[in-house]
Amino acid sequence: MKPRTLFGAALAALAAALPPLATAQSANTPVTQPVVNVTASATAALPNDRMQASLRVEADNPDPVAAANDVNTKMGKALARAKAVKGVDAKTTAYSSYQIAERNQPSKWRVSQTLELESGDFGALSALVSKIQSDDGLVLSGMGFSVGAAARRTAEDALTQQAIKAWQSRAQAAAQGFGAPSWRPGHVTIQTGDAPRPQPMLRAAAGAMASAAPVTTEAGTSEVTVTVSGEAILEAARGR
Repeated sequence: MKPRTLFGAALAALAAALPPLATAQSANTPVTQPVVNVTASATAALPNDRMQASLRVEADNPDPVAAANDVNTKMGKALARAKAVKGVDAKTTAYSSYQIAERNQPSKWRVSQTLELESGDFGALSALVSKIQSDDGLVLSGMGFSVGAAARRTAEDALTQQAIKAWQSRAQAAAQGFGAPSWRPGHVTIQTGDAPRPQPMLRAAAGAMASAAPVTTEAGTSEVTVTVSGEAILEAARGR
């Protein structure tokens, strides 16, 4: 017998000895359990207990040193005034210095800096903002409100439990809808976040000065949300 004929006969014998590929795979493949992705959320509207205000000082001068001195002097007074008020957090941000060149006009330097204030005492901060504007020459550029970290954590802890219970209820309903006798959780994630309701931002016109009277404020509320999402693995009914 030729060598090629012998080789073909050997392959045929080996193929006959092996079980069909489809049969072998189907026998070893585990039964897949149905998985349902479930999402549930819990939300609460919390009163804003923190107030933020931004005040800006700006100076234009052909001499950059003179412009910087003007800004530094005014900001120094405003910062000292803010630090003297109990319960107010103050910091400076956004310092900038750049040259402005306009057609048919001598070039000049513009220097600016922002003072950020935050407090839980709305009355004290409002009075401080008005005082800094009228006496120190800064202009209010924005004001907003938020929920403090402590109140947020407390709310998120309670909302997490509510969201988990809501998720379990939906998973149970899904199992019943698909005719599964039971279910178990798979990979589940818990996400926290807030969707603040739009708050009016009080802004001052360029160059405007406020009176010494406190700024009128209305803090409003912010929504805090906890979302639970993940897999509900449906258990198949066992044969008798």
